[in-house]
Amino acid sequence: MAKITRKIGLSLGADICWPICYEALLKELDLDIPAGKDRQSFTVERLNIEPFDLRQTCQYDVVIDRLTHWYHTSREWIKKAILTDDLYVYNNPWSLQSMEKQTTYCAMMRLGFPVPDTWLIPPKAYVESADLAPTLKQYAKLFDLAAIGDQMGYPLFMKPYDGGAWVGVTAIDDRDSLRDAYDASGTRVMHLQKGVQPNDAFVRCIGLGPQWRLVNYDPSAPLHDRYRMDTDFLTTNEAQHLREMTTVINAFFGWDFNSCEALRSNDTWCPIDFANACPDSQVTSLHFHFPWLIKANLRWSIFCAATDRKMDTNLDWQSYFEIADSERTFEEKLADYLLIARRRFDVEQFEEFCETYLSHLDEVAHEFFGKPIVRDAIRQKVEALFPEHEVDEFTELFWDRVQNGRAS
Repeated sequence: MAKITRKIGLSLGADICWPICYEALLKELDLDIPAGKDRQSFTVERLNIEPFDLRQTCQYDVVIDRLTHWYHTSREWIKKAILTDDLYVYNNPWSLQSMEKQTTYCAMMRLGFPVPDTWLIPPKAYVESADLAPTLKQYAKLFDLAAIGDQMGYPLFMKPYDGGAWVGVTAIDDRDSLRDAYDASGTRVMHLQKGVQPNDAFVRCIGLGPQWRLVNYDPSAPLHDRYRMDTDFLTTNEAQHLREMTTVINAFFGWDFNSCEALRSNDTWCPIDFANACPDSQVTSLHFHFPWLIKANLRWSIFCAATDRKMDTNLDWQSYFEIADSERTFEEKLADYLLIARRRFDVEQFEEFCETYLSHLDEVAHEFFGKPIVRDAIRQKVEALFPEHEVDEFTELFWDRVQNGRAS
């Protein structure tokens, strides 16, 4: 009998709190999982950013990636490792690199999801180049932005077509505010999206592998209060519907870790933002929900490493499109989409694995999240974001919320 050590890599940016907790809780689990006649243990290591030989072998079984969406060097190492060594990594890097919010809206519209009406608007200003001037002179036609706004109907929301939380979303109530928002957009390509009105609920569904967390979300609150702490705010059918939509979206794009924001209007859930394949994982945002994130991350990464999971780079969109083009209701189509998605995430195998080898995780985690190492991780993150005179106050706030969350 051989002892196999499975290595999990963390490709990190400015993350502080969750890697500390992930690493420490994995160590406390002290796993010893069979693999045929052999036994498997698990270690975790943070990846460095350095030059690499394209024929360099990869020593990791799984990489939890937090950089592909913006950092080229790490992204290219990850793509290399998938191609040459069958590395399994969270979130298909080719899909993540190429899928703007624009593409995700189009794809889910094709599948029949009730995405609000959305227009793409050419940029207000341009960065000059040799080819741009003659191109625009010949082909860029004047358009009546106010007429588009009138056709869509107010309220509208203007937001970057490729995301970009640093730019933000602008609420638009009339022609004047539409003109002002467009004038301020500069060289950014923007979306105009029809507001979902009336609406009486805003939910963010976080998917990590075949696991979900439904969060009552308040986008108008300060960042540390946007994720509300109530847990019983949806009916069973509503919760299941949001989980199913998120699962299908994530499987369609090959994303292990992504979130879907949806608004409820007249009993219909309208997804408005679902290209978030690097969701906020910080305790300063998640607080109450932070223990769930760490546990879900551990379950999925351990399962992927222990079962030698391979990246399926073939997204097979045609299978979804054949369903989309059939004469069925959206609910009937969603059920068939879900069958494809569940196969992609190996849901039954995952659930059996967790029940067999990780059934003690909740108990170990409950004790772990009351330990000083967690409080210290919280403080380190707070110190990185808050002014010195607020560090003690917010450390205690997030610590108290984590204590409530570990019991939920």
